Amino acid sequence: MDEISLTRNQRRVLEHIREFTREHERTPTLREIAEAMGLARHSSAQDYVDALVRKGMLERSPHRGLRVKHLSRTPAASMTLPLVGRVAAGSPILAIENIEGEFGIDANLFRPRPDYFLRVVGSSMRDAGILHGDLAAVHRTDHADNGRIVVARIDDEVTLKTLELRNGKVRLLPSNPEFQPIDVDPTTTHFAIEGIYVGMIRRT
Repeated sequence: MDEISLTRNQRRVLEHIREFTREHERTPTLREIAEAMGLARHSSAQDYVDALVRKGMLERSPHRGLRVKHLSRTPAASMTLPLVGRVAAGSPILAIENIEGEFGIDANLFRPRPDYFLRVVGSSMRDAGILHGDLAAVHRTDHADNGRIVVARIDDEVTLKTLELRNGKVRLLPSNPEFQPIDVDPTTTHFAIEGIYVGMIRRT
C-alpha cells in the first residue's frame, strides 16, 4: 500500500513524523504528535498512528517504538506543509478546522525550516514586503528575538507583526503607517508567540 491511499490528515501526520524523526533521530510521542497537529486528545493521535501502521507507512518495533517505513522515499530536499487560513478563535493554530490544504516546497528555501504556511489577510505588513494573500512561512517556537516578525496570539486573535520588547511590555508593530501598533500588557492580556516568520511565497 502507498501514500495515495492515505487521507489528507493521515499524510499530514506521517509528514510530521518523518520530519520530526529526521531532526531528532527518534519518532515523536503521541503527545508531541497531538500538540503539533492541534489534536485535542492523545487518543486522536493514536487513531492516526494505528491507521498508518495498518496502511504500512509505520511499523512498531518491540524495542524502539514506532519506525517510519520508506523514510528514504521522501527526498530530504522536499516537504509538504499545512496551509493555515483564518484561525478559529481560541483554537490551536494547527487545529484541523484551520487547515485549508497542503503546500509542497523545497525544504532548503527557508531557514530555520518552517512548520506551516499562514495565509496573510490584510495589508498591515505591506512595507515589509508581505502582502494580502501571500503565504507566510512560519517556524513554530514560543520565543523570539526583539525585532523579529512573529505570529502572535492576543487572547483569541492571531496576528503577524514585528515584535518589540521594552521595559517588560510587548508592542507589536505593523509595517504600514495606516495601522497602529498594538500594545500588549502580558499581566492583563493572554499573549503568546506561536512562531517566527521565515519567508513567504507569493502565488500569482
